[in-house]
Amino acid sequence: MTFSELGLREEILQALTDLGFESPTPIQEEAIPQLLEGERDLVGLAQTGTGKTAAFGLPLLEKVNFDDKFVQAVVIAPTRELCVQISRDLKTFSKHIKGAQIATIYGGASIDTQAREVKRGAQVVVATPGRLIDMLKRRLVRFDDVQIVVLDEADEMLNMGFKEDIDSILDSTPDDKSVWLFSATMPKEVAKISKNYMDNPIEITVGSKNSSNENITHQYYCMSHRDRYGALKRILDINVDIYGLVFCRTRRETQEVADNLMEDGYNAQPLHGELSQGQRDKVMQNFRKKSLQVLVATDVAARGLDVDDITHVINYNLPDDIENYTHRSGRTARAGKKGVSMIFVTPKEVYKIKQIEKQIQMSFNKEEVPTGEEVCKLQLFNMVENVQKAEVQQDKIGEYLPAINELFADSTKEEVIAQFVSAEFNKTLAYYSKSNDINKRGDDRGRDRDDRGRDRDRGDRRKNRNVSDEGKQRFFMNMGLDAGLNKGAVVRLVCQYADIPSSEIGRIDLFDEFSFFDVSKENADIVLDKVQGVDFNNGSLHVEKAADRDGGGRSGGGRSRDRSGGRSGDRRYGGGDRRSGGDRRSGGGERSRRS
Repeated sequence: MTFSELGLREEILQALTDLGFESPTPIQEEAIPQLLEGERDLVGLAQTGTGKTAAFGLPLLEKVNFDDKFVQAVVIAPTRELCVQISRDLKTFSKHIKGAQIATIYGGASIDTQAREVKRGAQVVVATPGRLIDMLKRRLVRFDDVQIVVLDEADEMLNMGFKEDIDSILDSTPDDKSVWLFSATMPKEVAKISKNYMDNPIEITVGSKNSSNENITHQYYCMSHRDRYGALKRILDINVDIYGLVFCRTRRETQEVADNLMEDGYNAQPLHGELSQGQRDKVMQNFRKKSLQVLVATDVAARGLDVDDITHVINYNLPDDIENYTHRSGRTARAGKKGVSMIFVTPKEVYKIKQIEKQIQMSFNKEEVPTGEEVCKLQLFNMVENVQKAEVQQDKIGEYLPAINELFADSTKEEVIAQFVSAEFNKTLAYYSKSNDINKRGDDRGRDRDDRGRDRDRGDRRKNRNVSDEGKQRFFMNMGLDAGLNKGAVVRLVCQYADIPSSEIGRIDLFDEFSFFDVSKENADIVLDKVQGVDFNNGSLHVEKAADRDGGGRSGGGRSRDRSGGRSGDRRYGGGDRRSGGDRRSGGGERSRRS
């Protein structure tokens, strides 16, 4: 089947021809005819990289009346990177349609500029939830005539704490709209949105629900915590043509790993929320152009990253949630190509591989971290092969060859080869000359000294939860329920501006005029710096470390409320709001050190 057989208008077909697109992907082939047929709701389940943007974007552009100058369709995405990417794609698809206006709304940019973009007559708005809520409250955008709402990466939005924001946005649109929900996985929360806001939706599944792309080879490597960085270097050294992503848990670890790689001569750069938008754009530009070989990133920064030809995804640590692995691994094997996704685990984490296998419905291969000897052999023969393939530019070096030959006149062929190889390879040989086997066996019950010390620390914390509940720092915030704050908003604000996963956030206590929340001590200073002064509902947030961890329940006489019906501080939220994606058991907290 070709796109011309799907019933799309000529202007859209011309844009697809300009892009070189001829045949739709499976999700596009199934979704587009269904969405063009009538006014209906749809749930589309497919992995990242399968063409979901065109699957909803092309029928959306087909249905919008671009002669009218008001908002008719809204696309909601979890991050500004994905928001910008979707907007860019829709503008490309609609470039031959007269009068088409696509507005892009996201935090970190001028809200006045974005408001003017809407007022100029935008028919389609692509937005992140937080900024969109802000503009709705300021009446800078109106949804009275919206016919279509698209929720892209719905599972990611819920994992980032956007549930209440999505509810609010959907409630602000007409009841007779069509809702198109696209997601890589189908957790209970996504199913609940489908039940509450959709009328007998069509469900399209490419592959199995929550499954992984069949073109991805899944691997895991077992080692002690202190050997992670050494293992990473060996993996990079043995995959000489790698074009890959390395996922780390925190901004600090991301920067540390990237700094170490750059110092050791690897073509790598970091991507995390601590970087300015300009820096992030520059890094992504380098990565897309392939002038950058390895991108070291946090989950938050890499969400919505749309880059083809990535060969490897390396999970430096286990992801905070099993479902995050699906999104991470989906960055490779895009558009029918093959890729590799690998995880570094310690012996005590091996059992979690089974949990991921069950979730993605795929098996992992247990692989061995290559030895120093194996790395040297592969690199040596790769170098020799490159020399053999090198094009000799006789016209440029010919005049120098007689003098060079004279220098080697007393050397045999074997001696010249050995000298050239040594000149290029001595550094690698020296580095790996004393390297050890760093593999650990999955059934190894022994623990290295670092792991045993970490276990003792966890035990000490459990004995005295009043002092340090799983290593959390208590924060006071100067806004509460009266300012429109809710638990989802707290999670979103902290995660977005401090660039940390939701699992780092613990108990949240909401009062009328102020709030308290817990964050891991490792990220406390980042939160204090990055969340301070953030704009929220026409006010400025003030956060400070609370002297008393349990002070949230007794201070100020405020009345604690919670939309879920439970009291703030309920044990359901004691170590983290599970609904926001934080499972304390998922192997986090371990930090990288140089090998």
